[in-house]
Amino acid sequence: MNSEKLCLYASEKSWIEGEALRQLERVAQFAGMIRVAGFPDLHPGKGSPVGAAMLTKDVFYPYLIGSDIGCGMGLFATELSASKGKPEKWSRIVGGLDEPWNGDVRSWLEEHNARPEGFADALGTIGHGNHFAELLRVHEIRDSEKFSRLPLDKSRLILLVHSGSRGLGESILRSHVNRFKDGGLYVGSDDADAYLSRHNNALAWAKANRELIAYRLLAQLKSDYKPLIDLIHNSITPISDGTEHLFLHRKGAAPSDSGPVIVPGSRGALSYLVMPTGDQKANLWSIAHGAGRKWGRAECERRLRERFSADSLRRTKMGNYVICDDKNLLYEEAPQAYKDIDVVIDQMVSFGLISVIASFSPVLTYKVRQLSSRS
Repeated sequence: MNSEKLCLYASEKSWIEGEALRQLERVAQFAGMIRVAGFPDLHPGKGSPVGAAMLTKDVFYPYLIGSDIGCGMGLFATELSASKGKPEKWSRIVGGLDEPWNGDVRSWLEEHNARPEGFADALGTIGHGNHFAELLRVHEIRDSEKFSRLPLDKSRLILLVHSGSRGLGESILRSHVNRFKDGGLYVGSDDADAYLSRHNNALAWAKANRELIAYRLLAQLKSDYKPLIDLIHNSITPISDGTEHLFLHRKGAAPSDSGPVIVPGSRGALSYLVMPTGDQKANLWSIAHGAGRKWGRAECERRLRERFSADSLRRTKMGNYVICDDKNLLYEEAPQAYKDIDVVIDQMVSFGLISVIASFSPVLTYKVRQLSSRS
């Protein structure tokens, strides 16, 4: 699938459902659409595909990026020793990330250039679905020169946080859909300006949320942290050169125009630190944001229950511990439900989109803990 307007950066080695391709083709027909790019993690979403970037002129579509505005990945350096870590012990004591933070929410948001819009109880919480916080250790360094330029210490664990704007983003999309359904907003209109104002605040809110999750989790392990990378996967970015007004939509796509990118695997696979290569224009300055789902949530338990007990899914084949007290979520988010991250990475390398800097193996993954103390 390759044309002037639509390009799929994946080969027959990628596991891509027909419905995802149909959604991609439908999106390409939206008014004002200039180009659509799909990546090897492409899979069906609610109305629009996940794992895609879309460029429009004079109009943008909030519907295309969905409800979790600002969802993305935050990478943090820690003080935790990679060789002396105690993941089994940590898996018993880490908690509280599903409950409201008892700190000063307003001050935290102000420090992160975000304004409160309700949803104070959600700040600092991960949420359900595919969101997580995961401690990682360096598995392999493939480009020592690029690795050395980053503030990474291979003797220390790093923390990867995947979360977004929680209920705030959902409320923004709902307000739009109630009036416009999947319709677009035109540049310069009051409705467009109002949406972008709330959208931009949701981006800042989501970033503040990821950092607070890191702070809360690592405080329990007596570790300080340092933010390294924060990448937003669901957003609308205005691009103007004074003559044209363009809008770059990302729905489950990592930005490739701001330096290194962390691309996570499933809980039972490696994650990769990569460097975008080339001018990135054809692929809309975006790359795959992760492994991408292979199976829909509804079918995961049916496929996996006879082969795996819930307890067995709390320890992956790579040896990491998974904190998840929601049995249904354990099956929905099992590593087997996701595509092979190595194929996703290899596909992007083959298309000349990235080079690999390093890979990381999971140590401890936090999904949800039902009964836990406040942090």
